[in-house]
Amino acid sequence: MQHRHLNHQRLTLAAIDDIIARGRWRDWTELRRAVLEDRTVLEKVQRICRARIADSYAQRYHFWMHYAEEHAT
Repeated sequence: MQHRHLNHQRLTLAAIDDIIARGRWRDWTELRRAVLEDRTVLEKVQRICRARIADSYAQRYHFWMHYAEEHAT
């Protein structure tokens, strides 16, 4: 899936938010791989989820926040 905020395959904050909000299983597996390979992507996921959890009941943000917290150690 081409995400609307993905610039040259870089995972910007907007691109990660779009993947979490609208992505499918394959998109999530690619994001998971990026989180495991790059600590900055992990930190971006946490940052996005902290902002979105307050505004949303969307389970996908809760899931990603929990996942990021587990892998932050």
